Amino acid sequence: MPTTVLPRTAREVRLVARPDGLPAPRHFTVTRTPLPEPGPGQVLVRNEHFLVFPGLRTLIGGETDGLPLPLLQPGDTLFGPAVGEVLAAPADGPLRPGDRVAHLAGWRDHALLPATEVSPLDPALPTAVAHLAQGSAAYGALTRLAPVRAGDVVLVTGAAGAVGTLAGQIARLLGAARILGSTGSPHKADRLVRELGYDEVLLRGPEHPPFADRLRAAAPDGIDVVLDTVGGEQLSAALEVARQGARVAVVGTLAGQMAAEGDGGTAPVEIDTFRLVVRGLSLRGYAGTDHPDVQAEWRERFGGWLRSGAIRFPYSTVEGIDGAVRALPELIAGRHFGAVVVRL
Repeated sequence: MPTTVLPRTAREVRLVARPDGLPAPRHFTVTRTPLPEPGPGQVLVRNEHFLVFPGLRTLIGGETDGLPLPLLQPGDTLFGPAVGEVLAAPADGPLRPGDRVAHLAGWRDHALLPATEVSPLDPALPTAVAHLAQGSAAYGALTRLAPVRAGDVVLVTGAAGAVGTLAGQIARLLGAARILGSTGSPHKADRLVRELGYDEVLLRGPEHPPFADRLRAAAPDGIDVVLDTVGGEQLSAALEVARQGARVAVVGTLAGQMAAEGDGGTAPVEIDTFRLVVRGLSLRGYAGTDHPDVQAEWRERFGGWLRSGAIRFPYSTVEGIDGAVRALPELIAGRHFGAVVVRL
């Protein structure tokens, strides 16, 4: 272990109480806690960035049936993907102070972890924060479950989110001819077209005509591929407009996770199964654990695309551990464009 003075405390974001409905900043607090001296086989990391992901709403709400992640109880520290700098590491291990690493102990400024839970950053990606991009699921779905073919018309629901902002670009790079998206914000719709290459973005909400009608007008000949991050009315509409043999991949359930009612663990949707049969549609949910080869392939291609300028990684930054208490509520409220990252 190094002889330099190591921090003796860490600041963490903890859940104060389980919300009745959507979480607000008052449901979280920043706590200073003792940080033990690293023991054998442990790595101390100074976190630099961590990701805010919508699945935390489900874990906080208590709906964890079928999820590989633990329920968050009041008093627990939040967690999630993070990148940072090694401050101390076992002398007999591969890591050294100054190395940049990734792990799942975000939502704190310092993390003491078993060395087995810390990974060196992949040199395929040009920046540390790029390791927090949530494009792996979109890439896996668009190459495995609903493969994009040259000339396809592709719809991405929730296009302004962490997955959607990458999904449209990925579909284009895989050969799609026309990319449609959906969002609830005119400003975000403009950015998706102007900055990320979407051909048309449909605004959803009660003040607009039915989503299915607007989707038919935008894709009169039908849709070949759907990358759905939302569920609900948008998934139903996509199935109505899907072309013969269309492929539909569900990678998220924001309609349930962002709803004020419920606990974020369900996302019911009405589906016309007759249409599934007569049009020969495929409808599948994407789970990364079913495709263990995708992550490495995605990082290699993502890194190449980033370096060449073929793709952008849009993310919004929340500053500091104190600002983190508002990060999840702001994400749920749709305040940000792209991924939401806390910078420490």
